[in-house]
Amino acid sequence: MKLSLFQIDAFTDSVFAGNPAAICPLEAWLSDQQMQSIAAENNLSETAFLVPDGDGFGLRWFTPTCEVDLCGHATLASAHLLLNRLEPTRSSVTFETRSGRLTVAREGDRLVMDFPAKPASEVEPDAGLIEAVGGKPEKVLVADNYLMVYASAAEVRGLRPRMVDLAAFGPRGVIATAAGEDCDFVSRFFAPAHGIPEDPVTGSAHCTLIPYWSARLGKADLHARQISRRGGELFCRDEGSRVSIAGRAVLYLEGTIFL
Repeated sequence: MKLSLFQIDAFTDSVFAGNPAAICPLEAWLSDQQMQSIAAENNLSETAFLVPDGDGFGLRWFTPTCEVDLCGHATLASAHLLLNRLEPTRSSVTFETRSGRLTVAREGDRLVMDFPAKPASEVEPDAGLIEAVGGKPEKVLVADNYLMVYASAAEVRGLRPRMVDLAAFGPRGVIATAAGEDCDFVSRFFAPAHGIPEDPVTGSAHCTLIPYWSARLGKADLHARQISRRGGELFCRDEGSRVSIAGRAVLYLEGTIFL
């Protein structure tokens, strides 16, 4: 069996930046074991699999160790592949996923994703969690992931988490965030329990970041940066129960999988 494989850098307009995702278009689903094995072999934070579904597509995401419910950068990468390479006459695409129906539309040179909002609630800080992540967060909140708010972008940039200790707090990942210097807010994302020590750019984390920063800054439109080593840029909007997350993407690699 031969399968097409594409690697796309998401939330960037140049290769070697943003977050790389592997995209594997299929005619029908492979077994879960096969998809997990391909994701492990790719060894990227996410591999996405696409299957035609009516006028849209079914979409599933796998880390090197497990399937996940929501992934932003691999959704953006999948839409980039479809709207710019495989079906360029489309202006939008709809995906059926474990997180419901997700729509991605073309808007100039950006692609805009419509995702569910996942606001966080403040919790009593866990000393072990703080020690594992590092720094001195001003507050800790939780939704699908922990959200740790720091006083400055410099403090977030300087974090050096102890990944073995942090993995013990799985299955939740940790979002570290602070107000930005040349943008509204910055973040980093750590999920060692899912085989991702640090994710370069995490669209799904912004389902929680956007409601938090929109309320804190008192505005709906937000410009965000993820300050990992590769870095990424996101253009966000708080729409109540939903959030819009926009970005650019670029094709890096095209190849063939032999099974």
